[in-house]
Amino acid sequence: MSFDDEWAGIRTAAQEGRTATRLNQLDGGGGGGAGQGGNLRVEQSDLAAVGDAAFKLHQRLDTDGDHAKSSTQDAGTAMKQDFALGPALTTLAEKWNEQVNTLLDACGHISNHLEYSKKTHADDEHWIATRFKFEQLDAGFEERARH
Repeated sequence: MSFDDEWAGIRTAAQEGRTATRLNQLDGGGGGGAGQGGNLRVEQSDLAAVGDAAFKLHQRLDTDGDHAKSSTQDAGTAMKQDFALGPALTTLAEKWNEQVNTLLDACGHISNHLEYSKKTHADDEHWIATRFKFEQLDAGFEERARH
């Protein structure tokens, strides 16, 4: 059945008052979320790999992006007087530089954010573990005081 045929049937049914709501959904076979048990886990090694990849991309892009910009700009300057392509290449080099800088900022943000998250979560773990130990110690003192 084509879309037009199906749409005409839906319009006819609506005019006759035979309408129903149909929700699109996943089949019963799973997918679409973690469910009650939940399975979202991120290991420190996963975060480290992403941060490392972002850092390496930042380093390579910083070097290689500048090389591409300067080569294109040099070609544009050399062709400026004799070819219409010269100014276009200069404009391309400027746009390229803007895009490279945007990507460099994104890579730096990813790498820095993961380092910050790693430190923050390590500090949180330390605080929780310390509080738990103090609560156990307090409970031990309270138990002794009752006897």
